[in-house]
Amino acid sequence: MLRDREDHSLAAEFARSMDRTSSVDHESTSDVLEWMEQRHRAHDFQVNRIPLADLDGWNFEPGTGNLVHRSGRFFTVEGLHVTREEPHQEWQQPIIKQSEVGILGILAKEIDGVLHFLMQAKMEPGNSNLLQLSPTVQATRSNYTKVHKGSNVRYIDYFLSRSPAHQILADSLQSEHGSWFLHKVNRNMIVKTAEDVPEHEDFRWLTLGQIGQLLLADNVVNMDARTVLACAPVRHEEPGALWPDSEVLSRFSWERARQVVRAERIPLADVAGWKRGEASIDHEEGRYFGVVAVSVAAGSREVSGWSQPLFEPYGLGVTAFLTRSFNGVPHLLAHARVEAGFLDTVELAPTVQYTPENYRHVTGPSRPPFLDLVLDADASRVRYEAVHSEEGGRFLNAESRYLFVEVSESEAPDEPPPGYLWVTPGQLTSLTRHGHYVNVQARTLLAVLNAGCVRL
Repeated sequence: MLRDREDHSLAAEFARSMDRTSSVDHESTSDVLEWMEQRHRAHDFQVNRIPLADLDGWNFEPGTGNLVHRSGRFFTVEGLHVTREEPHQEWQQPIIKQSEVGILGILAKEIDGVLHFLMQAKMEPGNSNLLQLSPTVQATRSNYTKVHKGSNVRYIDYFLSRSPAHQILADSLQSEHGSWFLHKVNRNMIVKTAEDVPEHEDFRWLTLGQIGQLLLADNVVNMDARTVLACAPVRHEEPGALWPDSEVLSRFSWERARQVVRAERIPLADVAGWKRGEASIDHEEGRYFGVVAVSVAAGSREVSGWSQPLFEPYGLGVTAFLTRSFNGVPHLLAHARVEAGFLDTVELAPTVQYTPENYRHVTGPSRPPFLDLVLDADASRVRYEAVHSEEGGRFLNAESRYLFVEVSESEAPDEPPPGYLWVTPGQLTSLTRHGHYVNVQARTLLAVLNAGCVRL
């Protein structure tokens, strides 16, 4: 079993950090929020929409119409033609192709006997409030190799070196949004150091308990921090599970094996059902998302100004795990979800992961399972709810309501519909040690549990 290999002493370190809701400097949650507001005021952050033609360093490639950077690096916006056999579906869409493996890394250090994590107040152009709490390092390979000719990425060496003073606590390759990225992978790392770490005013040492309290608020902890925290070696006390690990893996493997999805890259200029205007590329029915352009000024970034394309979804997403207890053990109803951009076709996702506006016209059996159950849930059954931003470096104003919703057996039976399976938080945590099992939305909700800010 995967969970039999846990390092119990390491899990105990994380548990002590989870129980501490003030840092070594006795900072409270309100102190951290005030510090973030100060860092926002200290830098000149501006993001403005611009016409696609005004993108500096980007152009629509002759012939393909793909949106590319002059360096040949960073990412491209291309077209994707998707065919799914069962149920039969076929569509075309723009997609972000970013082949580089970036690093999302949190530096950890024991301070006065408690594990602290070095978190950054970082600006991302797509965030509605611009500045959010991010990992110590959040960088593509192009960033940390300085393709942009900017300044060095702070603290990157802790994640690139193999010093005896550094202990790797978590390290796995994880996917990102499979609906908008094609085969996008980032290395998610937590590295513990025994060295003295140079201080910088845009960074703060926080306990896991503090981060957990910040996860209760809207748009404070960014997506990259959440995905790394989901990979933390946290131990969940679970005397038993509805299905053993072997059964969970078997059911997941069956779903991955039976799904036949073909995703073929095509020129952006040939994508059917989408139209290119002066300021954006949009679906002809006004749904899903648009490709837009922005100019950015950011005093605290490695480069102080640039322009870039961003994907802008239409509507607030709803992302939720349904929860039930079996023999006193909390379980989550996971969805073996197909997304065209996944490297392995299927990953475990929350029960519900949709933008309701895109399904307003859909009724009957075609309506997404469990969506209305979440939308209509009484507040007394909602165990957690907060609005979180998605990847602010590639998406503009992309936000979702994240929830845990308690349900009854009649609403979500012991043997759920095909494509759904009951897992414990511990089982899901164990799978994050490996790549391409747990999707980025599920990892956000797992981070909420791992940080101890909600009890199911």
